[in-house]
Amino acid sequence: MPTRRALGIAVALCALLVVCVLSLAVGSLPLAPSAVWHGLTDPASGAYAVVHQMRLPRTLLGLLAGTALGLAGAVMQALTRNPLADPGLLGVNAGASAAVVTATALLGISSLGGYIWFALGGAAVVSVLIYAIGGGGSSTPARLALAGTAVNAALYSYVGAVELLDTDALDRMRFWTVGSLADAEPGTVLRITPFILVGVLLALGCAKPLNTLALGDDAATALGGRPALTRAVAIIAIVLLCGSATAACGPIVFVGLMVPQIAARITGPDLRWLLPYSAILAPILLLGADIVGRVIARPSEIEVGVLTAVVGGPVFLLTVVGRRP
Repeated sequence: MPTRRALGIAVALCALLVVCVLSLAVGSLPLAPSAVWHGLTDPASGAYAVVHQMRLPRTLLGLLAGTALGLAGAVMQALTRNPLADPGLLGVNAGASAAVVTATALLGISSLGGYIWFALGGAAVVSVLIYAIGGGGSSTPARLALAGTAVNAALYSYVGAVELLDTDALDRMRFWTVGSLADAEPGTVLRITPFILVGVLLALGCAKPLNTLALGDDAATALGGRPALTRAVAIIAIVLLCGSATAACGPIVFVGLMVPQIAARITGPDLRWLLPYSAILAPILLLGADIVGRVIARPSEIEVGVLTAVVGGPVFLLTVVGRRP
């Protein structure tokens, strides 16, 4: 079994490499693989500006955001013991979005370096709020889902109201609010990388403690675990991953729902394998959706957040139907 899982990791990494090459090659100006290589390595190449200024930052942002959302979804599902948990469905992305829109419309902050802190703060506040509304230590998956849905609806109504009342904010945020990689810049990638790296390390470090926590608090404590610390670290990881990804790309939903479900079919419930699989499969999904969005609406494009919602909606419904007693 470990050999098969390790082989699956290798196959997934190869698939991720292929998707990255396609992300660099596909666009309004298609590039052959040789042109992509010259665009990466040769400043004198005609493709150098296209690759370095536009497609490379977009690809790197897709890698970072996909990894963040996939890991956050997997940790959230393990923490809440709810396979329907997703940063978008439980309101965490909405909290980050509301904070960013507030910072942009009311405070005039327009740079990622300024509003990423608002995104992290919004994600943290909403995470605590939903946990409290859902019942705290006695929360159930159904109560958390209902609390998340209610808070999600309220916050996105607020976001829509602010944008309608402030046309300048609407112009600045209209593509961001649907989830997009199109405006990726090298500075964006550099600013969110430290937050996502810390979040990834914390999430992967929670794998074994979360496995133990699945047995229940009493059993986890008897086995040497510290349930309160495990939950705190897991929540910090979710906030860092969701907040930074949302600040950079906007609210992209269903990636954190779909990918852990797919990974679990390969790895089973063991988070020591499920989390790495989620970290690799999620950027494959996100970049793949971004590539499709560039192709099917040429010369324009469809934002990646729209495509993940179109695919994720049916997956969510099938998951709910499959869980009926």
